[in-house]
Amino acid sequence: MLSVFRTPPQLCINAAARSPWHNLGLSSRFTLSRGFADDSTKPKPPKPKASTPLRRAASASLPIRVNPTPTRSTIQPVFTLTTANGYVLPRLQKFLPSSTKPLHDSLWVPKWRDNGKEGELFIFGNGSFVCWGLGEAEAQKFAKEILSRSQSEIERLSEPESEDLEFVSDPSETTRVQGDLIILGKTPLPDSDSSIPANLPPSTLPEDSLLARYAFSQALSRSTALSALEGSLENYLSSMAALPDTLVRTGKPGLGRVALVKKLGELLKFRQGLNLNRENFSDTPDFYWAEPVLEGYFNSLSNALEVRIRTRSVNDKITYAAEMQSVLRELLTETSAHRMELIIIVLIAVEVVICLIRDGPELWHMVTDKKTKDSEKELKEAF
Repeated sequence: MLSVFRTPPQLCINAAARSPWHNLGLSSRFTLSRGFADDSTKPKPPKPKASTPLRRAASASLPIRVNPTPTRSTIQPVFTLTTANGYVLPRLQKFLPSSTKPLHDSLWVPKWRDNGKEGELFIFGNGSFVCWGLGEAEAQKFAKEILSRSQSEIERLSEPESEDLEFVSDPSETTRVQGDLIILGKTPLPDSDSSIPANLPPSTLPEDSLLARYAFSQALSRSTALSALEGSLENYLSSMAALPDTLVRTGKPGLGRVALVKKLGELLKFRQGLNLNRENFSDTPDFYWAEPVLEGYFNSLSNALEVRIRTRSVNDKITYAAEMQSVLRELLTETSAHRMELIIIVLIAVEVVICLIRDGPELWHMVTDKKTKDSEKELKEAF
């Protein structure tokens, strides 16, 4: 809501009612009044959604949204939710409808009904699932009733990550991503017959665009899984942010050896999840090597979501954190070496003292006896 003051009183213009941007869900209402309004009487606005690259390109989908055609379906939601670092798919499949089928790296639920709505689900092993034709409420309900009950989540997130887009079906258009809108249209047949499982069950959406929806879903699942990793890394970096200041003020690392090793283990876990797991964020899945059209769909949405750019940024942050920990580890090593030197010096001193206490009298007698004999010998020689 944008409030403009010092204008003619009692004038209120609702721009969203006449603006094509209203179709994008971007409403703008301009309230004009004399003086300053009492903010205490106004309800607090909802927390805005994160500004994603697709939201910044939302205007590109405006021509499709405001110019309906007889062949075009209504605009429906695509909602992605990441609730954990991974799912155990075989365990989860037992709690899904019997029509559920494995589809490459996912479980495909062709029909899922909830709150009078019907859609389909793609569930991936990276801890994300994508709902086509279902919104946030249905996705949250699925996570609460199915995922929690199945106990298939690995390292459940304290705060799930989400991404919401929209799609439209139009057989007269080509399948593509335009702005923040996915257009499901003409999709070429797959190059390999094994790309689509045999005996597909009836689904909510057309079968000919199934693999296109799968490719878009996998890109979305990677983006939200990466968002979860980005959030965890930010929390980690925040926990380490005070260490350089502590080093400046005290000259000490500010962490013990065990605590530093644990932090290093967390950092290695981030890097492993980002680059080394089977479902990493850098490589294109093997399935697309033989399907260039589907690879194009996957890459188009991945690029729109800036997955590779964000992956490089996360790697850079991890590299910085690793360098900082390397410095702290060297300081701890130097401190330990200095402490060991002091301990060795103290031990040598203690050993010397013990030797003096134990063998001192004997040494004293040996020295005094020798001096007495030398003096007697000198006297004899003198006479």
